[in-house]
Amino acid sequence: MIDDLDLGFDEADRGEKGRHRRSYVRKRNGKGGGRGRTVLALLLALVLLGGIGGGAFYGFDRIQNYFVTPDYEGAGTVEVTVEIKQGALIADMADTLYAAGVVKSAKAFVEAAADNSRSRNIQPGTYKLRKQMSGAHAVNALLDLKNRIVNGVTIPEGRTAKNVYKLLSEKTKIPVKEFETAAKDPIGLGVPDWWFKRSDGKKVKPSIEGFLYPDTYEIPPKATAESILKLMVENFLTVTGQMEFADRVQKERGGITPYEALVVASLAQAEAGNKDDLGKVARVAYNRVYGEFPCGCLEMDVTVNYYLELIGKPTKASKDMTDAELDDPKNPYNRKLRGLPPTPINNPGKEAMAGAMDPPPGKWLFFVAIDKEGHSAFAETYEQHQRNEAKAREAGII
Repeated sequence: MIDDLDLGFDEADRGEKGRHRRSYVRKRNGKGGGRGRTVLALLLALVLLGGIGGGAFYGFDRIQNYFVTPDYEGAGTVEVTVEIKQGALIADMADTLYAAGVVKSAKAFVEAAADNSRSRNIQPGTYKLRKQMSGAHAVNALLDLKNRIVNGVTIPEGRTAKNVYKLLSEKTKIPVKEFETAAKDPIGLGVPDWWFKRSDGKKVKPSIEGFLYPDTYEIPPKATAESILKLMVENFLTVTGQMEFADRVQKERGGITPYEALVVASLAQAEAGNKDDLGKVARVAYNRVYGEFPCGCLEMDVTVNYYLELIGKPTKASKDMTDAELDDPKNPYNRKLRGLPPTPINNPGKEAMAGAMDPPPGKWLFFVAIDKEGHSAFAETYEQHQRNEAKAREAGII
């Protein structure tokens, strides 16, 4: 009959995730009522012993677990590494610690977190903890930054995938080749296949370029090239999801696809010398490709540099590019080809994507940097553009 009793907390059903839960038994003077609950459990078990014999031992165990949260004592034994994931709630952390053998029960950690007002400050990351810690010790250990393994790498906005691999390799000592191999399957890394669609009829060969979101990443100790790139893709999907990037582009950008808008974001990231101009440069790209620009092409030198980097050649300033480089028929990123290039040309940040998603209105077709802070002047006609170039020369910018 004891099996039919619903005696309380079940490790598989911890209630609403993330909520600090306190014991159902009232506390006295701010302390848990563990001793009293143990006595009550013992009395109940004695009654059971009198009624159903040896089977009551099992009943006592269940009753005790209901009234007394299973918990270790002390600061733990052997060291163990545990990762607290981004966005993890208290209940998620409790599950992770229980699975790693750090705490005796998830409930022990949840209750300890509820008793510690600082628990809301626990940060995602990788921590050195110990097995068999009390819930309270586990909370305190996660709040102690000395236990946090810091192995961060910052990926700036606008870096190409090749450059990202180099930065990651320098930090992790994982060979660049392993990143290149992992990157060959962007869908396998988590990019949904619907991203690789275009409205202009150009065939898309899935590429990871554009999906390695620039940010500071904490690299777990046993990370692989594949797991790191997956982390970056997951971050990209989180950020674009919060922005409603794909939905807004499809609703507001006149039929172009989210992938095409991502390409435009990468162009703006490469061309704009100042974040204030990101949206305007995106508008120029749209106007040139989909507007009244005679060739329907971009004529942006940044696409030439992207191709040079792809084939292992050094990039150049626009004034140093040869005619053959500026108009190479073998270059799929040729600046004179109609339409947008085959892929993004770097990995744009949030502001560049926002600019491509919702660019300011304007009929601009030209722009040129006019000050040392990187601000550009925008023009609708070539004559206006020439006047802006004159100003830039006077300022010593070009």
